[in-house]
Amino acid sequence: MRLNTIKRYASAVSQYREIGVHTGVESAPPHRLIQMLLDGALEKISIASGHMKRREVAQKGIHISWAISIIEGLRTSLNMESGGELAGNLDRLYEYVSRRLMEANLRNDPALLDEVQRLLAEVRAGWQDIQPFESAKASSEI
Repeated sequence: MRLNTIKRYASAVSQYREIGVHTGVESAPPHRLIQMLLDGALEKISIASGHMKRREVAQKGIHISWAISIIEGLRTSLNMESGGELAGNLDRLYEYVSRRLMEANLRNDPALLDEVQRLLAEVRAGWQDIQPFESAKASSEI
């Protein structure tokens, strides 16, 4: 793995460590790190939704902020030079998701959290589809 790629993921990895997941991060391939970050964001949004429904404003805000932080980590890990159109699309999606999370927090609107969860779940599913390809590619390089 190139040093530049490792540096790009450093920010995303540090975001994930903040949510308490330590095992496997250092040895995980980049696509797995992205999956882990998406899982973390989805988990934080789900927790925030519960707090929102119980009118626990402070906890809701903490978990939404955490999710936004993870999304921003994903966004900064994008390689806009080699990622082409896909990286640009993900950048715009992550920016949109962050805005919607802020709106959900301000409006106390669980429907906005649901929308963000659906969008991120679709992205997560796409990364899951990459795993078999990446595993096969790595095996052929050995």
